[in-house]
Amino acid sequence: MKKVLVTGGTVFVSRALAEYFVREGWEVYVLNRNTKEQPRGVHLIEADRYRLGEAIRGLFVDVVIDTAYTAQEVNLLLDALGGCREYILISSSAVYPENLVQPFREEMPTGENVYWRKYGTDKIEAEEVLRKRKPDAYIIRPPYLYGPMNDIYREGFVFDCAMADRDFYLPKDGSMGLQFFHIQDLCRFIGILLTKRPSRCIFNVGNPEMVSIREWVELCYRVAGKTPRFVPVREPVEQSRYFSFRNYEYRLDVSRQCELMPDTKPLLEGLKESFAWYRNHQEFVEKRPYLEYIDQHFRKTAETGGEA
Repeated sequence: MKKVLVTGGTVFVSRALAEYFVREGWEVYVLNRNTKEQPRGVHLIEADRYRLGEAIRGLFVDVVIDTAYTAQEVNLLLDALGGCREYILISSSAVYPENLVQPFREEMPTGENVYWRKYGTDKIEAEEVLRKRKPDAYIIRPPYLYGPMNDIYREGFVFDCAMADRDFYLPKDGSMGLQFFHIQDLCRFIGILLTKRPSRCIFNVGNPEMVSIREWVELCYRVAGKTPRFVPVREPVEQSRYFSFRNYEYRLDVSRQCELMPDTKPLLEGLKESFAWYRNHQEFVEKRPYLEYIDQHFRKTAETGGEA
């Protein structure tokens, strides 16, 4: 039985990965502080990754799947671990500067992105130190991830608007594009990497097709059994104060992914799964005050017949 170490393992990405490899018959170890419910079927290593001590000394695994945010996290893990054959880092599309020609391709230079700033530059440093220490490690750069167990208030925000039958305050005309990737597609792709072991080490991942904000909101309302009433927001206000995405459109070239895994979950199907989970697990989502901002700044204007 092959062994995999998943850092984290209790929320969204890392939890989905731990559960996926348990189902695949792997011996799964998770590394976390044991402050949340653990996935079934895993071996818990209870430790803070910044103070590992002897927690994983001598542990040898076939694969490490790491969601590290910084170079320090990568270094500490590699220094403490007994050894591993494969290492997979879940990085981010935030490593690409916003001023590059799109779609972003894996061979393009990385650099600071003004929309992501430190999050992106920290991920760049994590990638760089990993490539120095394990040149054959795989690095995965996803766009917006979605699906069951998503604790980030993205589709959940739209579901809340739909379930309350609220008007939806749409950024401008809603034409800004978004690129998504279902969490189970991420898990499947990692499984494919470990099976096929391609020589290329860096992969953008995501749905090949983009969707506009308006289309995405319509799909979220649709799976909740509702139809949105849109109110365009024309005010020069930062979009992230009332909507769950920054005012930043980007696209990843995912042709390398599609060579290995040509099929991805249709967005409507994935959102149905997200909604089914969200209805019963809202307490696990870190909600942000979008609705409060809308009620304080926009609704009075809309009620008098104007745009926000």
